[in-house]
Amino acid sequence: MRMKRKKNLDERIDAASDYLIIMNNDSLDFNDADKENHLIDFKKVFKKEQPVYLEVGSGKGQFGCTFAKQNPDKNILCVERNRNVLILAIDMARDMGLDNIMFLCGTAEYLPSYIEKQSVEEIYLNFSCPFPKNRHKAHRLTNPRFLEIFKTLLKPNGVICQKTDNMHFFEYSIESFSVCGFKLSNVSLDLHNSDFEGNIVTEYESKFASMGCPIYRLEARLL
Repeated sequence: MRMKRKKNLDERIDAASDYLIIMNNDSLDFNDADKENHLIDFKKVFKKEQPVYLEVGSGKGQFGCTFAKQNPDKNILCVERNRNVLILAIDMARDMGLDNIMFLCGTAEYLPSYIEKQSVEEIYLNFSCPFPKNRHKAHRLTNPRFLEIFKTLLKPNGVICQKTDNMHFFEYSIESFSVCGFKLSNVSLDLHNSDFEGNIVTEYESKFASMGCPIYRLEARLL
């Protein structure tokens, strides 16, 4: 079910410039996104100069805000295209008084235009849409076309951390990571019944786990 549009959404988005950067893709072709320079100056948008982490598909902000609170020595940039849920994440960050989190409104195709190459420590893909129909697989965030984008953003030896409740999507992701030259580690087929420590539970994760669904997780390191 689609979320009802938030009251005064446009006004709230306009008032969120302290936490929000909005992509302007009117003149962009995502196939050539890295040729246009809209690069974010991390030194200006974050209060402190410290390592930057990236979440793609941040939803209502549970992961990003918790990460920022638990890691005051790290900055996190959260990407989300749905403004209706993005404003909830921004409200959460503001209520928590966080100064090491920023939000980028837009889609992953255009990230090379906004994020400098080899500037991100880790990328988090938390419960991305699995796009289960095979004809839609190009939209999956672990499709090679996206992984090749993420590779340019990661620092050497950088890591992508993925979590999902969808077994078939997870299997597809493992294959894609391998094809694109990533080395897999910490692969879990049932995260909540594993010995993994430090897991930040997202909104979707809590929902699926309460239904008895296993949570799949992996780390893919850039070689």
